[in-house]
Amino acid sequence: MDNKRNSPLTWVPSAYFAMGMPFVILNMVCVLMFKGLGVEDSMIALWTSVIMFPWTLKFLWSPFLEMFKTKKFFVVITQLISGVGFGLVALALHLPHFFAVCIAVLAVIAMSGATHDIALDGLYMSSLSTQEQSRYIGWQGAFYNLAKLLATGLLVYLAGFLIKTAVKGGASEHDASLFAWTVIMVISGVILVLLALWHSKMLPSGGAAVHHVKTVGDSMRELGEVIRDFFTKKHIWWYILFIIMYRFGEGFVMKIVPLFLKSDIESGGLGLTEQQIGLYYGTFGAAAYVLGSLLAGYYISHLGLRKALFSLVCIFNLPFLVYAFFAWTQPDSMALIAVGIVFEYFGYGFGFVGLTLFMMQQVAPGKHQMAHYAFASAIMNLSVMVTGAVSGFLSDAMGYKLFFTVIMVAVVPVFVMTRFLPFTYPDKDSEKK
Repeated sequence: MDNKRNSPLTWVPSAYFAMGMPFVILNMVCVLMFKGLGVEDSMIALWTSVIMFPWTLKFLWSPFLEMFKTKKFFVVITQLISGVGFGLVALALHLPHFFAVCIAVLAVIAMSGATHDIALDGLYMSSLSTQEQSRYIGWQGAFYNLAKLLATGLLVYLAGFLIKTAVKGGASEHDASLFAWTVIMVISGVILVLLALWHSKMLPSGGAAVHHVKTVGDSMRELGEVIRDFFTKKHIWWYILFIIMYRFGEGFVMKIVPLFLKSDIESGGLGLTEQQIGLYYGTFGAAAYVLGSLLAGYYISHLGLRKALFSLVCIFNLPFLVYAFFAWTQPDSMALIAVGIVFEYFGYGFGFVGLTLFMMQQVAPGKHQMAHYAFASAIMNLSVMVTGAVSGFLSDAMGYKLFFTVIMVAVVPVFVMTRFLPFTYPDKDSEKK
Protein backbone atom coordinates (compact mmCIF):
# COMPACT_ATOMS: atom_id res chain seq x y z
CA MET A 1 0.00 0.00 0.00
CA ASP A 2 1.23 3.56 -0.69
CA ASN A 3 2.27 5.68 2.27
CA LYS A 4 0.49 8.71 0.82
CA ARG A 5 -2.90 7.51 -0.32
CA ASN A 6 -5.46 9.47 -2.28
CA SER A 7 -9.11 8.78 -1.60
CA PRO A 8 -10.41 6.02 -3.89
CA LEU A 9 -13.09 8.47 -5.06
CA THR A 10 -10.35 10.53 -6.73
CA TRP A 11 -9.41 7.68 -9.06
CA VAL A 12 -11.87 4.75 -8.98
CA PRO A 13 -14.66 6.56 -10.92
CA SER A 14 -12.36 8.17 -13.50
CA ALA A 15 -10.16 5.08 -14.00
CA TYR A 16 -13.12 2.78 -14.61
CA PHE A 17 -14.64 5.40 -16.89
CA ALA A 18 -11.38 5.21 -18.86
CA MET A 19 -11.66 1.41 -18.85
CA GLY A 20 -15.12 1.54 -20.34
CA MET A 21 -14.42 4.02 -23.15
CA PRO A 22 -12.39 1.83 -25.57
CA PHE A 23 -14.51 -1.27 -24.97
CA VAL A 24 -17.79 0.53 -25.59
CA ILE A 25 -16.64 2.55 -28.58
CA LEU A 26 -15.22 -0.54 -30.30
CA ASN A 27 -18.14 -2.75 -29.34
CA MET A 28 -21.10 -0.44 -29.87
CA VAL A 29 -20.37 3.06 -31.18
CA CYS A 30 -18.37 1.79 -34.16
CA VAL A 31 -21.39 -0.31 -35.08
CA LEU A 32 -23.40 2.87 -35.73
CA MET A 33 -20.42 4.61 -37.29
CA PHE A 34 -19.83 1.90 -39.89
CA LYS A 35 -23.54 1.56 -40.60
CA GLY A 36 -23.75 5.29 -41.26
CA LEU A 37 -20.84 4.93 -43.68
CA GLY A 38 -22.57 2.18 -45.67
CA VAL A 39 -20.99 -1.04 -44.36
CA GLU A 40 -23.24 -4.16 -44.34
CA ASP A 41 -24.80 -5.27 -41.03
CA SER A 42 -23.28 -8.77 -41.11
CA MET A 43 -19.78 -7.39 -41.73
CA ILE A 44 -20.19 -4.85 -38.95
CA ALA A 45 -21.32 -7.44 -36.40
CA LEU A 46 -18.58 -9.88 -37.42
CA TRP A 47 -15.55 -7.58 -37.45
CA THR A 48 -16.51 -5.44 -34.48
CA SER A 49 -16.71 -8.72 -32.56
CA VAL A 50 -13.45 -10.18 -33.91
CA ILE A 51 -11.44 -7.13 -32.83
CA MET A 52 -12.67 -7.69 -29.28
CA PHE A 53 -10.58 -10.88 -29.09
CA PRO A 54 -7.83 -9.32 -26.91
CA TRP A 55 -10.33 -9.07 -24.07
CA THR A 56 -10.71 -12.84 -24.36
CA LEU A 57 -7.01 -13.66 -24.70
CA LYS A 58 -5.69 -11.18 -22.14
CA PHE A 59 -5.01 -13.96 -19.64
CA LEU A 60 -2.04 -14.95 -21.83
CA TRP A 61 -0.10 -11.80 -20.94
CA SER A 62 -1.72 -10.92 -17.61
CA PRO A 63 0.98 -12.70 -15.51
CA PHE A 64 3.72 -10.62 -17.14
CA LEU A 65 2.13 -7.37 -15.93
CA GLU A 66 2.87 -8.50 -12.38
CA MET A 67 6.57 -8.93 -13.18
CA PHE A 68 7.53 -5.54 -14.61
CA LYS A 69 7.03 -1.90 -13.62
CA THR A 70 3.93 -1.02 -11.59
CA LYS A 71 0.24 -1.46 -12.29
CA LYS A 72 -0.09 2.33 -12.43
CA PHE A 73 2.48 2.46 -15.25
CA PHE A 74 0.47 0.09 -17.44
CA VAL A 75 -2.81 1.88 -16.71
CA VAL A 76 -1.46 5.29 -17.73
CA ILE A 77 0.49 4.15 -20.82
CA THR A 78 -2.43 2.16 -22.24
CA GLN A 79 -4.77 5.12 -21.81
CA LEU A 80 -2.33 7.20 -23.85
CA ILE A 81 -2.04 4.51 -26.55
CA SER A 82 -5.81 4.19 -26.87
CA GLY A 83 -6.23 7.96 -27.03
CA VAL A 84 -3.71 8.29 -29.85
CA GLY A 85 -5.32 5.28 -31.56
CA PHE A 86 -8.70 6.99 -31.81
CA GLY A 87 -6.97 9.95 -33.42
CA LEU A 88 -5.57 7.58 -36.04
CA VAL A 89 -9.05 6.13 -36.65
CA ALA A 90 -10.28 9.67 -37.37
CA LEU A 91 -7.63 9.93 -40.09
CA ALA A 92 -8.25 6.40 -41.42
CA LEU A 93 -11.93 7.15 -42.06
CA HIS A 94 -10.86 9.29 -45.02
CA LEU A 95 -8.90 6.54 -46.79
CA PRO A 96 -10.28 4.58 -49.79
CA HIS A 97 -10.30 1.25 -47.92
CA PHE A 98 -11.30 2.87 -44.65
CA PHE A 99 -13.09 -0.14 -43.18
CA ALA A 100 -10.08 -2.47 -43.31
CA VAL A 101 -7.67 0.19 -42.02
CA CYS A 102 -10.03 1.23 -39.22
CA ILE A 103 -10.47 -2.37 -38.13
CA ALA A 104 -6.67 -2.77 -37.98
CA VAL A 105 -6.22 0.36 -35.84
CA LEU A 106 -9.17 -0.59 -33.64
CA ALA A 107 -7.53 -3.99 -33.08
CA VAL A 108 -4.48 -2.20 -31.66
CA ILE A 109 -6.74 -0.13 -29.41
CA ALA A 110 -8.39 -3.37 -28.30
CA MET A 111 -5.01 -4.82 -27.30
CA SER A 112 -4.22 -1.67 -25.36
CA GLY A 113 -7.66 -1.60 -23.74
CA ALA A 114 -7.47 -5.23 -22.66
CA THR A 115 -4.04 -4.64 -21.10
CA HIS A 116 -5.43 -1.58 -19.33
CA ASP A 117 -8.23 -3.70 -17.85
CA ILE A 118 -5.78 -6.23 -16.42
CA ALA A 119 -3.64 -3.59 -14.77
CA LEU A 120 -6.52 -1.51 -13.40
CA ASP A 121 -8.38 -4.47 -11.91
CA GLY A 122 -5.14 -5.63 -10.31
CA LEU A 123 -4.52 -2.14 -8.93
CA TYR A 124 -8.07 -2.00 -7.55
CA MET A 125 -7.74 -5.34 -5.76
CA SER A 126 -4.24 -4.71 -4.42
CA SER A 127 -4.87 -1.12 -3.28
CA LEU A 128 -8.25 -1.63 -1.57
CA SER A 129 -9.28 -3.88 1.28
CA THR A 130 -12.13 -6.39 0.88
CA GLN A 131 -14.49 -3.98 2.63
CA GLU A 132 -13.41 -1.12 0.37
CA GLN A 133 -13.83 -3.28 -2.72
CA SER A 134 -17.46 -3.86 -1.77
CA ARG A 135 -17.95 -0.21 -0.84
CA TYR A 136 -16.66 1.14 -4.14
CA ILE A 137 -17.90 -1.64 -6.44
CA GLY A 138 -21.00 0.44 -7.19
CA TRP A 139 -18.86 3.43 -8.16
CA GLN A 140 -16.69 1.16 -10.29
CA GLY A 141 -19.64 -0.31 -12.13
CA ALA A 142 -21.46 3.01 -12.44
CA PHE A 143 -18.58 4.86 -14.06
CA TYR A 144 -17.49 1.95 -16.25
CA ASN A 145 -20.92 1.97 -17.73
CA LEU A 146 -21.25 5.74 -17.57
CA ALA A 147 -18.59 5.56 -20.30
CA LYS A 148 -20.98 3.32 -22.19
CA LEU A 149 -23.76 5.81 -21.81
CA LEU A 150 -21.61 8.81 -22.65
CA ALA A 151 -20.38 7.07 -25.79
CA THR A 152 -23.69 5.56 -26.93
CA GLY A 153 -25.61 8.58 -25.66
CA LEU A 154 -23.86 11.93 -25.82
CA LEU A 155 -21.33 11.10 -28.53
CA VAL A 156 -23.89 9.37 -30.74
CA TYR A 157 -26.30 12.27 -30.21
CA LEU A 158 -23.54 14.70 -31.15
CA ALA A 159 -22.80 12.65 -34.27
CA GLY A 160 -26.45 12.83 -35.23
CA PHE A 161 -26.53 16.58 -34.63
CA LEU A 162 -23.43 17.12 -36.74
CA ILE A 163 -24.83 14.94 -39.55
CA LYS A 164 -28.11 16.84 -39.55
CA THR A 165 -26.34 20.21 -39.53
CA ALA A 166 -23.97 19.23 -42.34
CA VAL A 167 -26.82 17.92 -44.51
CA LYS A 168 -28.71 21.18 -44.02
CA GLY A 169 -25.55 22.97 -45.15
CA GLY A 170 -25.62 21.08 -48.44
CA ALA A 171 -23.36 18.08 -47.71
CA SER A 172 -24.30 14.60 -48.89
CA GLU A 173 -25.41 12.05 -46.29
CA HIS A 174 -22.11 10.16 -46.66
CA ASP A 175 -19.93 13.27 -46.38
CA ALA A 176 -21.94 14.47 -43.39
CA SER A 177 -21.49 11.11 -41.66
CA LEU A 178 -17.78 11.09 -42.44
CA PHE A 179 -17.31 14.55 -40.94
CA ALA A 180 -19.39 13.74 -37.85
CA TRP A 181 -17.65 10.48 -37.01
CA THR A 182 -14.22 12.04 -37.56
CA VAL A 183 -15.08 14.60 -34.88
CA ILE A 184 -16.36 11.88 -32.53
CA MET A 185 -13.17 9.82 -32.85
CA VAL A 186 -11.02 12.90 -32.14
CA ILE A 187 -13.09 13.74 -29.06
CA SER A 188 -12.76 10.16 -27.80
CA GLY A 189 -8.98 10.31 -28.19
CA VAL A 190 -8.70 13.64 -26.37
CA ILE A 191 -10.77 12.34 -23.44
CA LEU A 192 -8.49 9.34 -22.94
CA VAL A 193 -5.29 11.41 -23.17
CA LEU A 194 -6.62 13.85 -20.56
CA LEU A 195 -7.60 10.97 -18.27
CA ALA A 196 -4.09 9.51 -18.63
CA LEU A 197 -2.60 12.81 -17.46
CA TRP A 198 -4.97 12.90 -14.48
CA HIS A 199 -4.21 9.33 -13.47
CA SER A 200 -0.46 9.88 -13.71
CA LYS A 201 -0.95 12.10 -10.65
CA MET A 202 -3.80 10.46 -8.76
CA LEU A 203 -3.44 6.66 -9.06
CA PRO A 204 -1.75 4.60 -6.35
CA SER A 205 1.08 2.47 -7.70
CA GLY A 206 -0.73 -0.80 -7.01
CA GLY A 207 2.50 -2.24 -5.65
CA ALA A 208 5.85 -2.92 -7.28
CA ALA A 209 6.45 -5.85 -9.61
CA VAL A 210 6.33 -9.21 -7.84
CA HIS A 211 9.64 -10.25 -9.33
CA HIS A 212 11.70 -9.78 -12.44
CA VAL A 213 11.93 -12.54 -15.01
CA LYS A 214 15.27 -12.83 -16.78
CA THR A 215 14.60 -15.47 -19.43
CA VAL A 216 11.82 -16.58 -21.76
CA GLY A 217 11.84 -19.95 -20.00
CA ASP A 218 11.16 -18.26 -16.66
CA SER A 219 8.29 -16.35 -18.23
CA MET A 220 6.72 -19.47 -19.72
CA ARG A 221 7.06 -21.41 -16.45
CA GLU A 222 5.38 -18.54 -14.62
CA LEU A 223 2.52 -18.48 -17.15
CA GLY A 224 2.15 -22.26 -16.88
CA GLU A 225 1.94 -22.04 -13.10
CA VAL A 226 -0.68 -19.29 -13.25
CA ILE A 227 -2.81 -21.26 -15.74
CA ARG A 228 -2.49 -24.49 -13.76
CA ASP A 229 -3.44 -22.79 -10.51
CA PHE A 230 -6.49 -21.22 -12.14
CA PHE A 231 -7.90 -24.42 -13.61
CA THR A 232 -7.35 -26.38 -10.39
CA LYS A 233 -9.29 -23.93 -8.22
CA LYS A 234 -12.22 -25.39 -6.33
CA HIS A 235 -15.52 -25.26 -8.28
CA ILE A 236 -13.71 -23.52 -11.18
CA TRP A 237 -15.67 -25.30 -13.94
CA TRP A 238 -18.94 -24.29 -12.32
CA TYR A 239 -17.65 -20.74 -12.17
CA ILE A 240 -16.53 -20.72 -15.80
CA LEU A 241 -19.94 -21.90 -16.98
CA PHE A 242 -21.67 -19.36 -14.76
CA ILE A 243 -19.52 -16.50 -16.07
CA ILE A 244 -20.27 -17.50 -19.67
CA MET A 245 -24.00 -17.80 -19.11
CA TYR A 246 -24.39 -14.62 -17.06
CA ARG A 247 -23.85 -12.37 -20.10
CA PHE A 248 -24.94 -14.89 -22.75
CA GLY A 249 -28.11 -13.00 -23.70
CA GLU A 250 -26.38 -9.64 -23.58
CA GLY A 251 -23.76 -10.87 -26.04
CA PHE A 252 -26.43 -11.62 -28.63
CA VAL A 253 -28.38 -8.38 -28.26
CA MET A 254 -25.49 -5.93 -27.77
CA LYS A 255 -24.64 -5.55 -31.48
CA ILE A 256 -28.18 -5.92 -32.74
CA VAL A 257 -30.01 -3.42 -30.52
CA PRO A 258 -28.48 -0.26 -32.08
CA LEU A 259 -28.98 -1.72 -35.57
CA PHE A 260 -32.58 -2.58 -34.67
CA LEU A 261 -33.25 0.90 -33.30
CA LYS A 262 -31.83 2.55 -36.43
CA SER A 263 -33.32 0.20 -39.05
CA ASP A 264 -36.42 1.53 -40.78
CA ILE A 265 -39.94 0.33 -40.02
CA GLU A 266 -40.19 -1.66 -43.25
CA SER A 267 -37.11 -3.69 -42.21
CA GLY A 268 -38.64 -4.49 -38.82
CA GLY A 269 -36.74 -1.81 -36.88
CA LEU A 270 -37.90 1.32 -35.06
CA GLY A 271 -36.52 3.91 -37.48
CA LEU A 272 -34.78 6.10 -34.90
CA THR A 273 -32.15 8.67 -35.82
CA GLU A 274 -28.69 8.92 -34.23
CA GLN A 275 -29.93 11.92 -32.27
CA GLN A 276 -32.88 10.01 -30.84
CA ILE A 277 -30.74 6.98 -29.95
CA GLY A 278 -28.16 9.22 -28.32
CA LEU A 279 -30.80 11.18 -26.42
CA TYR A 280 -32.51 8.10 -24.96
CA TYR A 281 -29.25 6.39 -24.04
CA GLY A 282 -27.37 9.49 -22.90
CA THR A 283 -30.01 11.17 -20.73
CA PHE A 284 -32.66 8.91 -19.23
CA GLY A 285 -30.66 5.75 -19.88
CA ALA A 286 -27.52 7.24 -18.34
CA ALA A 287 -29.33 8.30 -15.18
CA ALA A 288 -31.04 4.90 -14.86
CA TYR A 289 -27.80 3.01 -15.34
CA VAL A 290 -25.79 5.02 -12.82
CA LEU A 291 -28.62 4.79 -10.30
CA GLY A 292 -28.87 1.03 -10.80
CA SER A 293 -25.12 0.51 -10.37
CA LEU A 294 -24.90 2.60 -7.21
CA LEU A 295 -27.96 0.99 -5.63
CA ALA A 296 -26.61 -2.48 -6.44
CA GLY A 297 -23.42 -1.81 -4.51
CA TYR A 298 -25.37 -0.94 -1.37
CA TYR A 299 -27.85 -3.77 -2.00
CA ILE A 300 -25.06 -6.36 -2.15
CA SER A 301 -23.28 -4.82 0.83
CA HIS A 302 -26.48 -5.09 2.88
CA LEU A 303 -27.72 -8.49 1.79
CA GLY A 304 -24.45 -10.28 0.93
CA LEU A 305 -23.46 -11.56 -2.49
CA ARG A 306 -24.67 -15.12 -1.93
CA LYS A 307 -28.20 -14.04 -1.01
CA ALA A 308 -28.35 -11.32 -3.65
CA LEU A 309 -26.96 -13.25 -6.62
CA PHE A 310 -30.18 -14.84 -7.94
CA SER A 311 -32.05 -11.54 -7.86
CA LEU A 312 -29.11 -9.85 -9.61
CA VAL A 313 -29.20 -12.44 -12.41
CA CYS A 314 -32.94 -11.84 -12.85
CA ILE A 315 -32.61 -8.06 -12.85
CA PHE A 316 -29.78 -8.26 -15.38
CA ASN A 317 -31.44 -10.56 -17.92
CA LEU A 318 -35.19 -9.99 -17.75
CA PRO A 319 -35.11 -6.40 -19.10
CA PHE A 320 -34.00 -7.75 -22.50
CA LEU A 321 -37.70 -8.57 -22.89
CA VAL A 322 -38.08 -4.90 -23.79
CA TYR A 323 -36.57 -5.45 -27.23
CA ALA A 324 -38.68 -8.53 -27.93
CA PHE A 325 -41.73 -6.40 -27.11
CA PHE A 326 -40.51 -3.57 -29.33
CA ALA A 327 -39.77 -5.95 -32.22
CA TRP A 328 -43.27 -7.43 -32.14
CA THR A 329 -45.17 -4.15 -31.63
CA GLN A 330 -42.90 -1.58 -33.33
CA PRO A 331 -44.29 1.26 -31.20
CA ASP A 332 -44.27 4.78 -32.60
CA SER A 333 -44.46 6.36 -29.15
CA MET A 334 -41.08 7.89 -28.36
CA ALA A 335 -42.05 8.07 -24.69
CA LEU A 336 -42.69 4.32 -24.58
CA ILE A 337 -39.38 3.58 -26.30
CA ALA A 338 -37.55 5.85 -23.84
CA VAL A 339 -39.21 4.12 -20.86
CA GLY A 340 -38.22 0.71 -22.24
CA ILE A 341 -34.59 1.76 -22.63
CA VAL A 342 -34.58 3.20 -19.09
CA PHE A 343 -35.94 -0.08 -17.72
CA GLU A 344 -33.35 -2.13 -19.59
CA TYR A 345 -30.45 0.08 -18.55
CA PHE A 346 -31.44 0.22 -14.90
CA GLY A 347 -31.52 -3.58 -14.83
CA TYR A 348 -28.24 -3.80 -16.71
CA GLY A 349 -26.52 -1.44 -14.29
CA PHE A 350 -27.94 -3.16 -11.23
CA GLY A 351 -27.12 -6.69 -12.34
CA PHE A 352 -23.71 -6.15 -13.91
CA VAL A 353 -21.92 -5.37 -10.63
CA GLY A 354 -22.97 -8.77 -9.25
CA LEU A 355 -20.85 -10.64 -11.79
CA THR A 356 -17.90 -8.27 -11.26
CA LEU A 357 -17.93 -8.79 -7.50
CA PHE A 358 -18.41 -12.56 -7.90
CA MET A 359 -15.27 -12.80 -10.03
CA MET A 360 -13.29 -10.65 -7.60
CA GLN A 361 -14.34 -12.48 -4.45
CA GLN A 362 -14.90 -16.08 -5.57
CA VAL A 363 -12.67 -16.59 -8.63
CA ALA A 364 -9.69 -14.23 -8.26
CA PRO A 365 -8.47 -14.74 -4.65
CA GLY A 366 -5.12 -16.48 -4.28
CA LYS A 367 -1.47 -16.07 -5.16
CA HIS A 368 -2.12 -14.77 -8.69
CA GLN A 369 -5.10 -12.55 -7.95
CA MET A 370 -4.67 -10.05 -10.78
CA ALA A 371 -3.96 -12.71 -13.41
CA HIS A 372 -6.85 -14.91 -12.28
CA TYR A 373 -9.28 -12.02 -12.37
CA ALA A 374 -8.04 -11.36 -15.90
CA PHE A 375 -8.73 -15.03 -16.72
CA ALA A 376 -12.27 -14.73 -15.42
CA SER A 377 -13.02 -11.49 -17.25
CA ALA A 378 -11.47 -12.93 -20.43
CA ILE A 379 -13.85 -15.88 -20.25
CA MET A 380 -16.72 -13.45 -19.71
CA ASN A 381 -15.70 -11.48 -22.80
CA LEU A 382 -15.31 -14.67 -24.83
CA SER A 383 -19.00 -15.34 -24.27
CA VAL A 384 -19.89 -11.81 -25.38
CA MET A 385 -17.51 -11.88 -28.36
CA VAL A 386 -18.61 -15.24 -29.81
CA THR A 387 -22.32 -14.50 -29.44
CA GLY A 388 -21.80 -11.01 -30.85
CA ALA A 389 -19.91 -12.34 -33.87
CA VAL A 390 -22.79 -14.57 -34.94
CA SER A 391 -25.61 -12.27 -33.84
CA GLY A 392 -25.74 -10.37 -37.14
CA PHE A 393 -26.11 -13.55 -39.19
CA LEU A 394 -28.78 -14.89 -36.83
CA SER A 395 -30.82 -11.69 -36.82
CA ASP A 396 -30.62 -11.51 -40.63
CA ALA A 397 -31.85 -15.12 -40.88
CA MET A 398 -34.58 -14.91 -38.24
CA GLY A 399 -35.71 -11.32 -38.39
CA TYR A 400 -35.83 -9.10 -35.31
CA LYS A 401 -39.05 -10.59 -33.88
CA LEU A 402 -37.90 -14.19 -33.73
CA PHE A 403 -34.32 -13.24 -32.85
CA PHE A 404 -35.18 -11.34 -29.66
CA THR A 405 -37.69 -14.01 -28.65
CA VAL A 406 -35.15 -16.84 -29.01
CA ILE A 407 -32.62 -14.90 -26.94
CA MET A 408 -35.01 -14.78 -23.99
CA VAL A 409 -35.25 -18.58 -24.07
CA ALA A 410 -31.45 -18.84 -24.22
CA VAL A 411 -30.99 -17.05 -20.87
CA VAL A 412 -33.19 -19.46 -18.88
CA PRO A 413 -30.30 -21.84 -17.94
CA VAL A 414 -28.45 -19.17 -15.95
CA PHE A 415 -31.51 -18.67 -13.69
CA VAL A 416 -31.51 -22.39 -12.84
CA MET A 417 -27.75 -22.58 -12.39
CA THR A 418 -27.60 -19.66 -9.96
CA ARG A 419 -29.83 -21.47 -7.47
CA PHE A 420 -27.22 -24.23 -7.04
CA LEU A 421 -23.97 -22.27 -7.43
CA PRO A 422 -21.43 -23.12 -4.66
CA PHE A 423 -19.27 -20.46 -2.99
CA THR A 424 -15.59 -21.23 -2.30
CA TYR A 425 -14.89 -18.29 -0.01
CA PRO A 426 -17.08 -17.14 2.89
CA ASP A 427 -19.51 -14.39 2.06
CA LYS A 428 -18.80 -12.28 5.14
CA ASP A 429 -21.75 -9.96 4.63
CA SER A 430 -24.10 -12.93 4.42
CA GLU A 431 -22.64 -14.45 7.58
CA LYS A 432 -23.58 -11.33 9.53
CA LYS A 433 -27.24 -11.78 8.73
